[in-house]
Amino acid sequence: MKQAVYKRILLKLSGEALMGEQGLGVDPVVVERIAMEIKAAVKLGVEVGVVIGGGNFFRGLSASARGMDRVQADYMGMLATVINSLAMQDYLERCEVRTRVQTAINMEEIAEPFIRRRAVRHLQKGSVVIFAAGTGNPYFTTDTAASLRAVEIEADVILKGTKVDGVYDSDPKINDDAVKYDKLLHMDIIQKGLKVMDSTAATLCMDNKLPIIVYNVTKPGNLERVLLGENIGTIVTTT
Repeated sequence: MKQAVYKRILLKLSGEALMGEQGLGVDPVVVERIAMEIKAAVKLGVEVGVVIGGGNFFRGLSASARGMDRVQADYMGMLATVINSLAMQDYLERCEVRTRVQTAINMEEIAEPFIRRRAVRHLQKGSVVIFAAGTGNPYFTTDTAASLRAVEIEADVILKGTKVDGVYDSDPKINDDAVKYDKLLHMDIIQKGLKVMDSTAATLCMDNKLPIIVYNVTKPGNLERVLLGENIGTIVTTT
């Protein structure tokens, strides 16, 4: 029987990962495939928490740069993450995976409020817990929310699913000579200005010795490969 090397994970997905080749919104085919990969992780006995960004609908920082009030824009971005979380919940439950959505902003009609002990109990009982609405505060990214929730639920690792197969010294879509890192330190993210996570999220992970693995979420089966210990993507550690 296959044995996962991690017991509890926090899976961080960008909103853009859900829209596939569409320019906006959610691609049902992509969401269903990711849901099936999460189901496979649960079958391995892994406890899965999920944080999804909202960039496929709205980016608070971008709107702020165009003149919108930053606080208002960030709250709109939080609501976009809730839309994605509800979509993922729907597809997971279609795959017969028990799922709970917990939000940092109270909206009892559609989700539970975030309560750490309740989230941990859900995970222990085999439910996937999706953490929505960021931290509930403006000026914090979903990367920071993912780091915070991972620390709170005592996850073994953050798995950051992206559209590329790891961390590069420059954008591989623009620069053909971009060099991929197999391993990094949390401090490297800050000092080199790498576009992995923002400095607040990276510092939180560093202070709590929480590793991050950045991998290509668009390639089928990659999540299971990471959980089984294969060296794909880029791992970020404290030492």
